[in-house]
Amino acid sequence: MTSDDPRTLVSTAWLDDHLRDPDLRVLDASLYMPDSGRDGRKEYDEGHIPGARFFDIDDISDHRSDLPHMAPPVEKFMSRLRKMGVGDGHQVVIYDGAGQFSAARVWWTFRLMGKTDVAVLDGGFPKWKAEGRDVEDLPPMIRDRHMTVRRQAQLVRDVTQVASASKLGDHEIVDARSPERYRGDVPEPRPGLRAGRIPGSKNVHYATLLNGDGTLKDSEALKAAFLAAGVDLSKPVITTCGSGVTAAILSLALERIGKTDHALYDGSWSEWGKYDDLKVATG
Repeated sequence: MTSDDPRTLVSTAWLDDHLRDPDLRVLDASLYMPDSGRDGRKEYDEGHIPGARFFDIDDISDHRSDLPHMAPPVEKFMSRLRKMGVGDGHQVVIYDGAGQFSAARVWWTFRLMGKTDVAVLDGGFPKWKAEGRDVEDLPPMIRDRHMTVRRQAQLVRDVTQVASASKLGDHEIVDARSPERYRGDVPEPRPGLRAGRIPGSKNVHYATLLNGDGTLKDSEALKAAFLAAGVDLSKPVITTCGSGVTAAILSLALERIGKTDHALYDGSWSEWGKYDDLKVATG
């Protein structure tokens, strides 16, 4: 049973109750791995939660970088969201078609931009559909809405900062990838990347934080998962993964257990794994 919090996570029942609130905005943030055979935009066009807009993570990103879906510049975020009719005073709820995969990345992006009235839909679109709730294939009626952004630089880390944290051990670096990828036992799915992990990092596979229906585990179980991985929660945390998407699930989980001193390594392994001068641990 989700403990509803409009700043982190809300249940399908909560969203259904608030769906017609004039200042609610729902975003479909579905993003899939290239080998999944799924297309988030196509699936959105075929059916989505009533009134939902499609948030294209790859489009609303920093195209000046050669790394995948890096956080967008402030001006781009503001202009894209304004065209989507999302702005100041709105409560935003984000979901994805996998249940819990990419929605938390967009939650984190909003937080990076200083927007706190934003939550992930627990269980996402699969749970919504399984419960027989309304679905439509109509585009939403959109009116421009002004958006004020105040970028929160403390919520993101770059490669230099992460390298320092790895060397000094003054942060916990927590990797959301699978144990096999974390250990370097299997090749990385993106070509040209070394296998392994950031030295000193701990592994909390994002899937271990989820129930079978794609909902996030309760706070006690989330905290237990971090502790079982050897994470010292008295230290600030940097979350990381393959490309900065599932790392945000760790960030959301940390927020749910009341830990607020966390940041996300935006480049994640897509950046660390390609530079030979950065140390890699395996095994």
